[in-house]
Amino acid sequence: MPVKILLVDDNENNLLSMEVALEKVNYTFFRANSGREALRILLHEDDFSLILLDVKMPIMDGYETAELIYQRDKLKQIPIIFITAHDYEEAAMFKGYKAGAVDFIRKPFNPEILRSKVAVFAELYKKNQLLRKQEEKLQLINSDLVQLNHELEQRVMERTLALESMNRDLQALNLSKDKFLSVMSHDLRNPLTALMVSAEKLNTNQESLNQQQVKQLSQIIFRTSNKLLNQLNEVIEWAKKQSQKTSFYPERIRLASGIEESLDLLRPNAQQKKITLQNHTPKDMEVMADALMLRSIVQNLVTNAIKYTPDGGSVIVNAKRNEQMACIFVEDSGIGMNADIKERLFKNPDQKSLSGTNNEQGSGLGLFLVSDFVSQHGGQIDVESNIGAGTTVRFTIPAV
Repeated sequence: MPVKILLVDDNENNLLSMEVALEKVNYTFFRANSGREALRILLHEDDFSLILLDVKMPIMDGYETAELIYQRDKLKQIPIIFITAHDYEEAAMFKGYKAGAVDFIRKPFNPEILRSKVAVFAELYKKNQLLRKQEEKLQLINSDLVQLNHELEQRVMERTLALESMNRDLQALNLSKDKFLSVMSHDLRNPLTALMVSAEKLNTNQESLNQQQVKQLSQIIFRTSNKLLNQLNEVIEWAKKQSQKTSFYPERIRLASGIEESLDLLRPNAQQKKITLQNHTPKDMEVMADALMLRSIVQNLVTNAIKYTPDGGSVIVNAKRNEQMACIFVEDSGIGMNADIKERLFKNPDQKSLSGTNNEQGSGLGLFLVSDFVSQHGGQIDVESNIGAGTTVRFTIPAV
């Protein structure tokens, strides 16, 4: 399955450098020295796995080129990574993401980082191609079933069995894709929202803010940006492990520190509702857990607690040891839930998420993944809640 990559840069040396950094892998490269030349290539070739696009180019820069590319329906699925030497500030990155970019790489680029990021999107392209082929096969089988239905009942039954088998394979592929998208959504969207809120305050209220407020907002932006970048790199690594079918990597983790890192990313969200976040986890407690999964569990549960807690409330994370397991509690002073909602909470990946106290929205997939991640650790999860009396979610993972 060929992996075609379009390299776009007005500097021939940069094009050569990217190609040399990636040449040990079985990629097919197309070069363009300008945005216009890239568009001409895309008129004839549209099955690219990835576009590496320079931002600073004469006549038509990378942002304009990306917008024109995505005006064609056939090209909207091609991911674009911007290569930039200067535009690495938040405003420029937001502009790039708005234009359709999936990532940024700074010049001069690190060959290992370039190879790693390109490998992730190349693998996603291959899986999408495989999914399309499976769907095409499924359509052919359905067509055969219609034609043979009146001729031979036994053959229809055999085809039906084959169809069910392929449906299971498709569902497994779709669930794997949904897991990756959900981790991206839940683990990255909340800190990014906090980042945007702080940046908007700093941008729109410059004259009314005092020096201390400006300093506080800039510290939030700086700290959240660094954590967001680190988290994005970890998600990319997690996606690579997924492609290798070895995605569960437990390690020794100091629980209080791990939880505090998750809470740090969510504090700006809590501050918007004047909700107090407290970490009462014992300082010396250690667990054996997959770091990315544990953070996703905690962030999903705390995000939900914030979502369903009215302004001025509190969310407390605590833990205790129970024989060989660590029991972690996420307790909120929120609106609670009835028995019917509790019963369905972790069972249905298609369950629609209810709006929060400030009309916050969600996909409904997060808690299904939380249950899945806890199960992979050999733990259990349950909920205690009453309408108007808050909610406590308890889950267990192996203790050290």
